[in-house]
Amino acid sequence: MHDASQNGMLTGSAAVFAVKDVAASLPYYRDVLGFAVEFLWGEPPTYACLCRDAVALHLVAETIADRPAGQGHLCVFVRDVDVLHGELLEKGARIAKPPQTYPYGMREFDLSDADGNRIVMGMGVNGANSAP
Repeated sequence: MHDASQNGMLTGSAAVFAVKDVAASLPYYRDVLGFAVEFLWGEPPTYACLCRDAVALHLVAETIADRPAGQGHLCVFVRDVDVLHGELLEKGARIAKPPQTYPYGMREFDLSDADGNRIVMGMGVNGANSAP
């Protein structure tokens, strides 16, 4: 078992998606998915930090990333999949799969950005936990 001292405590995390153009990606994440832009780096921007509620997501330009754009995948646990799906659909989100309940105890929907990065929004159902 790990020592849970304050100095070694994990306090957060952020997925980093490679995108072709950070500035071009921002309106989708900000205006459609509801993320706030916390900071931008570079001129034009080649790195961005975005947050919505307790979720942090970073975007990095493909030109400085160590991988091609569109290879990211993020799972986000939410309180109500159907309410969020309705909100994002209304704003024009690129829904890849509509909400479905799966035998493993999750109700989820998938969306993607223009580069193909995938976000799965899900919640536990039928007694399953909503987070690992």
